[in-house]
Amino acid sequence: MNEKAIDYEAVFQGLPGMVALLTPELVYADANEDFQRLSGRSRAELVGRYIFDVFPENPNDPAATGMRDVRASMLRVVATGERDTMALQRYDVEDATQPGHWEERYWSPINAPVFDPDGQVAFVAHRVEEVTELIRLRGGGTSGDSRVRVLEAELYTRARELQELNERLRQSHAREREVALALQEAMLPARRQVGNHRAAVRYRPAVGALNVCGDWYDLIDLVGGNRIGVSVGDVVGHGLEAAGVMGQLRSALSATSRVADGPAQALDVLGRYAHVVDGAESATAVATFIDCDARTITYSSAGHPPPVLVHADGRVEFLDLATDPPLDARPDPRPRPQAATTYSDSATLALYTDGLIERRREDIDTGLARLADALVRNRTSDPEAVADAVLLELLPPGGATDDTALIIVRL
Repeated sequence: MNEKAIDYEAVFQGLPGMVALLTPELVYADANEDFQRLSGRSRAELVGRYIFDVFPENPNDPAATGMRDVRASMLRVVATGERDTMALQRYDVEDATQPGHWEERYWSPINAPVFDPDGQVAFVAHRVEEVTELIRLRGGGTSGDSRVRVLEAELYTRARELQELNERLRQSHAREREVALALQEAMLPARRQVGNHRAAVRYRPAVGALNVCGDWYDLIDLVGGNRIGVSVGDVVGHGLEAAGVMGQLRSALSATSRVADGPAQALDVLGRYAHVVDGAESATAVATFIDCDARTITYSSAGHPPPVLVHADGRVEFLDLATDPPLDARPDPRPRPQAATTYSDSATLALYTDGLIERRREDIDTGLARLADALVRNRTSDPEAVADAVLLELLPPGGATDDTALIIVRL
């Protein structure tokens, strides 16, 4: 059967309802017949002109905010490539035959992206349903039909109010996200080299959280000798409040580690500090001091899951011989334990937070075994590749319900 070519220009012009195409600069590229008829503007008066030059805002009524709302919606479509369905808008229109005379109009717009072959937004499809008559019927008449229309108008009005609330929430979330990203960048620098060793760091907030959380990591050069310090920690909770506590504890441990005799003393001092920090209750941390000349790792843990050392031959060693309660667990802190182990060249050290290994209704040993297996199989890869493989294998496809931090160091 022969397929008849479709005349898309005729389809566009024949579409029911008001439809216009605008460029990303919000200049009219085309408008269908209904749009021209109902807006009172010919195609010649529309095409090639900026939308808000054709339909400017009513200067006599500050309550008419339709122009600003529609502009924000269209620019959002251009920026995100996503459809934006707007609630009722009041958008007064100047009478083309009577300059200076404005008519109160109500519109319900939908703005959608039209993509080019490269996937970029080429046009904004602007579809409008005019509901001016419906709004004018509010309170008019007593018939059943009138009452129904009044209820419909009330629903449109409530939708408009909900949209305004949603816009305020969107702006608030955007501001909070900017703060979150700034905090993440300031408090969790992504170092790829510490001493002469390659390292990879990964940070994954819980699903639905902002881009900050209570987990932290740190890699520093220690004072005296060829030594480095690697640590991770976990503050209970998510979001900006937990991130603020995390920043305090991470900074304190980083400074303390540079002057402490060992990781146990560093955690001793950190525990005393955590005792006076609101929100640090039940925070955990593990600190390792690596002497690169002596090939030793000295470590201490404050209630945190044990680091994993994978030797070059594939042997797995959990650094779990110096574990103590969380940082603020004791009213009167006492010296914490520490232990040491040795390693040879090409060993891999992994520090992490519990979001990587813990699953509901699953024993923690199962998660530790899964982590060890992933590290062993990928031990000859570059640390960046190891970190990616571990996250891919251990985190659920839809994202974890707890925050996760991970450090991989090639020794």
